[in-house]
Amino acid sequence: MLLIYTHKITNRSKYIFNLIFKDIAGINFSLTTDIEEFKKYSRPKLSYTNSPLCDELFFISRNLLFETGITEQNISVFDFNNNKVFYAVGKASALPFDAFAASFYLVSRYEEYLPHIRDEHDRFDAENSLAFANGFLQKPLVNIWALLIKELIQKKYPTFIFPEKKYQFISTIDIDNAYAYREKGFLRSVGGYLKSLSMLDFSEISERTRVLTGLAKDPYDTYDFQLEILKKYKLKSIYFFLLGDYGVNDKNLPIESRKFQSLIKMLGDYAEIGIHPSYGSNKSKEQLKKEVERLSKVLHRDITKSRQHFLKLTLPETYRNLIDLDITDDYTMGFASQVGFRASICTPFNFYDLDLELETKLNIHPFAVMEGTLRYYMKVHREDALQKIIPLIDEVKAVNGEFISLWHNDTLNNKKLWAGWRQVYEEMVKYAAVN
Repeated sequence: MLLIYTHKITNRSKYIFNLIFKDIAGINFSLTTDIEEFKKYSRPKLSYTNSPLCDELFFISRNLLFETGITEQNISVFDFNNNKVFYAVGKASALPFDAFAASFYLVSRYEEYLPHIRDEHDRFDAENSLAFANGFLQKPLVNIWALLIKELIQKKYPTFIFPEKKYQFISTIDIDNAYAYREKGFLRSVGGYLKSLSMLDFSEISERTRVLTGLAKDPYDTYDFQLEILKKYKLKSIYFFLLGDYGVNDKNLPIESRKFQSLIKMLGDYAEIGIHPSYGSNKSKEQLKKEVERLSKVLHRDITKSRQHFLKLTLPETYRNLIDLDITDDYTMGFASQVGFRASICTPFNFYDLDLELETKLNIHPFAVMEGTLRYYMKVHREDALQKIIPLIDEVKAVNGEFISLWHNDTLNNKKLWAGWRQVYEEMVKYAAVN
């Protein structure tokens, strides 16, 4: 048992110590504000305060974990141990920066509560983040700092045992549009024909006709390939289904479609299933509830996992709505426009509600790469895609974290814009699946 002294125990300090020591390092600890108790303790101990008390491992604390409310932070990033750090402290400290305060700032998404310009989809943009501006978006800094702290404890207390943590890989697939042509209904099919005709896209007219008459497979029906990869590499996988009402940004099949329901059930036999809350549900809690209930009815079980369509995430409202509907795990934490680690971490962590100043039970699973980010936002050619993906996997493996990828069924069709990307997906899986 590690004993930690701090001059004041707050919800913020309890939260970040839990994250660093229990969730990442895997050890138990106890907090105290009793100086005499701390001095008498003969086993491994550290202090997080203004000055050392005895011969313990000492970390100087900044004010962030002892504050309440949200205020502009004066952050100056500098280099230490080949990584970026901030919240500098005095030389007496075991580290030249407050790793606990800096970790809290990053994982709480403190900057997303501050005034900022939002993108066209009302999202916090990667380019506005501290991580992007200072070149550490592709680094899981919180995990790296946790390992630094672990090494310092082991050096100070060589007999202290840390459990071995194992790297994990989870392949996640979003089903925004289960089929390109099938099950769309008469009006949407006619509309599709008219749109193709107006663009003189006769190849698409031919393809749609062949699919609808049963002469060809729907181009978005890539599920056999997905299940083949799942089996071949023994993957843990999660599918997120969009079940919103039809709209400009919500164009999946109607839930009344029996073939759509059969697809959901079939994939549920091989992988976990979560809800993909629609674009429209972000401003309507009732719509979100309706969509969760739709999926629950199809699968005959409670729905506990989610990822927002378009990665629409507004803090703290989005997460509060999920909590109210008994969602326990969310996979939205990542940027649309850049690959990397939005919260600078590759370990699942509980959402801390800064407005309410409390740790919630909603577990956040950050993803590191989405194929749409590479293709649409970063303009990466398929030949160069793995050069962007593999370093991220290496970063996660180095800290024994959890690497999560985000792909879509339609981008695995190996046609048109996505020609060759099926191979990129398999090569990523092949590399990521090895411990």
